[in-house]
Formats: sequence, C-alpha cells, structure tokens
Amino acid sequence: MIAGIPLGGYVKMLDENEGSVDEAEKDQAFNNKPLFSKFLIVLAGPVFNFIFAFFAFWAILTIGEDGLKPVIGELEKTGIAIHSGLEVGDEIVAINDRPVAIWRVAIGLMASEMMDSGVVELSVIKPGGGTDLIPLQFDANRLPEPSDIVKQIGILPRVPTLKPIVGKVINGEPGDLAGLKQGDLILSANGAVVESWRHWVDLTRSSPNVAMSILVLREGERVALTVTPKKIIDNEVAIGRIGISPLVDKDVSQSFYTTYKLSGFSAISEAATQTISYSVLTVKLIGRMLIGEASVQNLSGPISLAQYAGQTATIGLIPFLKFLAFVSVSLGVMNLLPIPMLDGGHLFFYVIEAIKGKPVSDRTQGMCMRVGMFVLLCMMVLAVFIDIGRIIG
Repeated sequence: MIAGIPLGGYVKMLDENEGSVDEAEKDQAFNNKPLFSKFLIVLAGPVFNFIFAFFAFWAILTIGEDGLKPVIGELEKTGIAIHSGLEVGDEIVAINDRPVAIWRVAIGLMASEMMDSGVVELSVIKPGGGTDLIPLQFDANRLPEPSDIVKQIGILPRVPTLKPIVGKVINGEPGDLAGLKQGDLILSANGAVVESWRHWVDLTRSSPNVAMSILVLREGERVALTVTPKKIIDNEVAIGRIGISPLVDKDVSQSFYTTYKLSGFSAISEAATQTISYSVLTVKLIGRMLIGEASVQNLSGPISLAQYAGQTATIGLIPFLKFLAFVSVSLGVMNLLPIPMLDGGHLFFYVIEAIKGKPVSDRTQGMCMRVGMFVLLCMMVLAVFIDIGRIIG
C-alpha cells in the first residue's frame, strides 16, 4: 500500500471493524480474538523493536568497536570534573560499576547515567598505580540539557599528536570527490600551514560548505586540490566533514587505541543491559521534555533521521548498527506511550476493558483517536520544523 504521506506505517488487521470478512475467516478476525490475544498481538510490535535493538547491540559487542582508550588528557576549567579529584592521565575503567574500554562508550555512559539524578561514580586507575572511586555531580535542581552534559562535565581524552597524513578515504565523501588519497601529507589549507591532524580537523570542522584550497605532498610531488567540507549537525552545531581519517602507525595505535569486544555469551547480558538502559533513558528524556526540564530541540524528525542514517552508513557498519539500535529503542518506547493511535493507546484500552469487564465504547474510542491523531500530527510538525531549523542553522 502506498500512502499519500510516506511517514509511519501499520499492520492492517483482518477485522470486521475495518471491512468485510469472509464467513470462513471470521474466527480468525482480530475483533473476535480473546482480549489477552489482542493484547499480545498489539504488544508484539513494540517488543520486536526492543528485540531488534538487543541483537544490534549484541552484534556491535561481538564484532568489536575500535576507539581511544578512556584516558583523561585534559580537564576543562569550566567543567565540574576540574574539582572532582580527577587528574590528567587517569584511566576510566568503570562507570557506576559498568566496565568501559573505549572513550566513546565511557563518555556516552557517563552522560546517560547523569541525565536522571546528575550523579555518577567513576572507577579510575591512577597514573602512578592504584585505583580510586570519584563521584561527579551536577546540581540536581539545575541539570543541563542532555546535549550539553558532556561539555559541562569537562573532560577530554588523551589523543596522540598525529601528522596530517590521510589514512582511510570514504567513497563518495568530499575528501574522495576532491581527489585525496591514502598517504597524502596535507601541507597547507587556504595558504596556512597545517601543523597536525588535530589542526586539520579544526579547519575542516569550522568550514562547513566552504571551499578550501589545499596543498598535499603525494609521492614526492606537491598536488593542489580543492575540498568543500559537507555541512552536518553535531550536538546542535553545524560543522564540516570530508570523510577521511588519519594514518596511524602501529606503535601509536597500541599506545592510544584499543578494541572494545566481548565474547558471545558475555555480550548477551551487556546487550540486554544497554537495551534496558537506553529504553529507560528515553522515557526519562520524554518526561523531562513534558515538564519543561529539557528542550524540545532533543526531538529528531524524519529529515534528521534520514541524515543520520546516511552519515552513519558512510562511516561504517558499527556506527550504522548503533543508529539502528537507538532508533529502534526510541520507536519501541514511543509506541508504548498511552496515546490513542499508537500501540500503547490500544493497550491502554484493553487494560480498561479488563478492569471494567466490557470494551470502551466506540464513541469514546473514536473521540480519543481523533485527539491522538491531533497530538501525533503536532509532534510530527514540530519535529519537522526543528529539523529545518537545524539545517538552515
């Protein structure tokens, strides 16, 4: 079936309330099923969202994710961590007793754990040996916006000083289209000498949709190229990206990078924990938005989702699986909200029917469905406007 507006979807039941049903199939019609069967049928959709997220997280954990070791390289003066007892060189090994092995996992878990109460406990290994437990805490009455938590914590990872040598080039991205190749040494950009890979990243991030004249050294020859970083939105900020990564030698890789990977059996419990954790986090975020403690800017509409899907797919399998897992969790939670038109609304009606012993009247259901449709349309329009606002900056 093709919809006029290609957003959302549903399974059309064999149901006498939806249309005519052959006499031979009436016993299979949804409206003639026992109440408990109806409940399970409707519940199956959201449950499958969580099951898919679980398997996606399990796949990520068993395949393995490369990243920086969770070693603190800098404490920002404006962050809460500066007065916490953390030191440069501390290696984070666990957050609220959950082990971490790479920086992305550590900082993501830290932010999600602090979103509720504003408190988190870090287990760290000190540079001189020994371990310590260090709490980080925000004012419970003034929790920052979810997208601002990491910045206000104020810790940055230890990163190597890399030469601006191109490693991997993603097909179809601006770097590839400009003609950059693996092994190119970036000498200058717009006439300014490029001192390090960090310097190069800062230049490209600050130049979304701005053409840059660059000079590279390739096999002993200087080659002039023009690259235009693609504009993407990162934490509500427009930045440039060209789709290349640095060339990292083996010694540097072993010192600064590691792989977070679990065995198939160990990954089962961690995947379940992550699915539950992100589900609870989504509920808390929705709750904070409803009471005005979090901005509606945290909503993502179809435009943002399409952009994120494209961006993560070009980066690699692991980022794309993460995106799918997070979207699936969000859909599962949203579908369970007791809003008519959603699965949660139908489940709510069934609970009332089980308590009263008779179905909610068609008139009441119809009125609630119209209200639910209005609420969903308002949310969709709001999300689209927020997406457009992100694009035009």
